[in-house]
Amino acid sequence: MDRIHRRGPARLRHHRQGLREVPPQHQDREHRPALGHIQQKLPSAWLTGQGPDIAAVSSDPNAVAQYVKTNSVLPITNTGSGDTKINTDAFAPGIVKEFTYNGKLYGVPANFATLSLYYNKTLFKNAGIANPPTTVAEMKQDAKKLTTGGKYGIALADNNTIQMWPILQWLEGGDIVNSKNCSVLQTTEGQKSLTDWTNLVVKDKVSPVGLTGAEADSLFSAGKAAMEMNGPWAAPGYKSAGVDFGIVKIPTGVDGKSATLGSVAPLSISAKTKHPKEAQEFLAFWTGKTTQKKFSLQTGFPPVRTDLVDDAELKANQTVAVFQSQTADSRMYLPQVPSATKVDSDAYVPLIGNITRGKSLASETATAAKTINSLTGCQQ
Repeated sequence: MDRIHRRGPARLRHHRQGLREVPPQHQDREHRPALGHIQQKLPSAWLTGQGPDIAAVSSDPNAVAQYVKTNSVLPITNTGSGDTKINTDAFAPGIVKEFTYNGKLYGVPANFATLSLYYNKTLFKNAGIANPPTTVAEMKQDAKKLTTGGKYGIALADNNTIQMWPILQWLEGGDIVNSKNCSVLQTTEGQKSLTDWTNLVVKDKVSPVGLTGAEADSLFSAGKAAMEMNGPWAAPGYKSAGVDFGIVKIPTGVDGKSATLGSVAPLSISAKTKHPKEAQEFLAFWTGKTTQKKFSLQTGFPPVRTDLVDDAELKANQTVAVFQSQTADSRMYLPQVPSATKVDSDAYVPLIGNITRGKSLASETATAAKTINSLTGCQQ
């Protein structure tokens, strides 16, 4: 299941809203945004020359690689400068690398989202905390202090969600794999990066255990959780729920630097399309300055381009400004890691689920590391 669906219908609505945009020269062409269960049908459709010309194939990490392996996706060549080209130099960090295989580009971002820290102003005020946390140390202290009276300090989802726990690890100096795709969960940094937050959940009960993304959202919407790391798609729902909330950057980590998750879904082209030129023109249009600015103002998502960071209208939009401010500090989840989806589902998600239920951190990370290394082909 891809991460678009893991965050429920809110993000889907944003995709549909944006993807209705069409270049003026192609207004006569059929254009039907359809993101429902396309990930289950698209591989076989594109393999046999059926299906749409363009699709947001999946936001799961390394998903494009599967289409490259089956020669189902068209290399993108219409890159360069100017409005009619795909300006890859302007994309947010890591995007081009994420969608490049054997030196060829196979996707451009449908959208790009960072995660920020939502906080409930009322609960902070009631707890006597004047400002949201700016460091991970403050974030941990606040989570404990805000866990009182049937309220939780933070809603930490660990399954069927966009990934929150890797951010906590990054803030504490840890990670999941290294540059050779080998697990680093058992290193000193890896253990330390999980220990504090695991203890906060297990001993201090700062968050319920086993939350899905939807359940974490519901807790925050109901005013029962004081903090949640989430994307821009969540803001309209919290506003409708009547929550008096603020959005700030993810606090800085132990190294004094910011780190958050960057989430991107690729728009790719069928290798068997009869309209390769027009399809690439659409991608140039979609990732162009004018379209990206309009999309951001409509949805609250940051633009996929870094050269809009000083745009006055975008900076004046508080939601866009916060999420856009974290673009440079964002990191992809398991970028280009072989079998990344299974690393997530078979190793990382079970790991977090088990250690937050009180199982041995050392034992569970050893098990997860073994699974990860077998999936990625790690060779120490």
